[in-house]
Amino acid sequence: MTSTLARPASDAPAKNPDRPPRRIGFGHRLSRWDLKLSPYLYISPFFILFFVVGLFPIAYTAVISFMDWDLVRNSGEFIGFEQYTWVLSNPKFWIALRNTFSIFLLSSVPQLIIAIFIAAMLDQNIRAKTFWRMGVLVPYVMAPVAVALIFSNMFADQYGLVNNFLASIGIPAVPWHSDAFASHIAIATMVNFRWTGYNTLILLAAMQAIPRDYYEAATVDGAGKIRQFFSITVPSLRPTLIFVIITSTIGGLQIFDEPRMYDQYGTGGANSQWLTITLWLYNIGWGEWNFGRAAALAWILFIIILVIGVINLLVTQSVVRTEGGRGELTRRQRREQSRAARERLAAESAAARSSEAASTPKEDVR
Repeated sequence: MTSTLARPASDAPAKNPDRPPRRIGFGHRLSRWDLKLSPYLYISPFFILFFVVGLFPIAYTAVISFMDWDLVRNSGEFIGFEQYTWVLSNPKFWIALRNTFSIFLLSSVPQLIIAIFIAAMLDQNIRAKTFWRMGVLVPYVMAPVAVALIFSNMFADQYGLVNNFLASIGIPAVPWHSDAFASHIAIATMVNFRWTGYNTLILLAAMQAIPRDYYEAATVDGAGKIRQFFSITVPSLRPTLIFVIITSTIGGLQIFDEPRMYDQYGTGGANSQWLTITLWLYNIGWGEWNFGRAAALAWILFIIILVIGVINLLVTQSVVRTEGGRGELTRRQRREQSRAARERLAAESAAARSSEAASTPKEDVR
């Protein structure tokens, strides 16, 4: 007698556990290339535009800085480092450098403190949040010349609004234009008025990205608003604060509009009270028509900004390294770990397929 077992309902052939894995198709490879190349394509327009309209003027300025340039003939005589020597030996350079850093510190430090405070207020559950958030950006969209003209009249020595207010409360008038430190405070006030709202929105965006679970856990533990701000908000804002500090440093060292429009002459004061490096550069280039010296001063300013930028970069890397253990592994080690994880996942998938094939019922014919 011959007995035959019932065949399975499905006529599909049994899976072969020894079958080689399926090859990756062209579409999958294309998606991997897209994942690797798309970030570079997204940021490429800036670099293409920079190479076209930015790199050539920078290189051309470097060439002119080594020449006694004649604007009429559009040619110059090579004189080496004489232009740099003249700039560094001129007392006005050191006065302008002092004024630049003084205005930068008087504007950046209060600006950062006020921006953090306003951002913390806007991060609360208040009414008309969109209105207040748009309102802090209004000074930023105003024309710098208009802001400078308004504030220069407010800080006028004789009939200015600020001195009139001080006289009404019994305080003597402040020589906002003749005194160097007072002029720096006035110009720094203009800068703070324009840029505080811009930095506020950046910090506000970073605050909204902080998980609210941290604040709920801190509230359960009994921490107040002030303790939460200094223990949760400020540490979480470290990368954003570093970005704001770097951009404020670059912008503060290149300040031009406010000191240029602070008086009707635009030369930095009778005794160079508020003369900045960029303002002196403008006076040398377009006032004295000496583009060789102006180019040399521009490159000296570029080197100063580059040095400060490198210092900020080193500080940024040291701070980021302490957050979440970043920077502990090199890029090669991370690639090796990723490759090992993919191989382990592939081995587990192959083992699962083998187990599934072994448990599939086979046809038994007797």
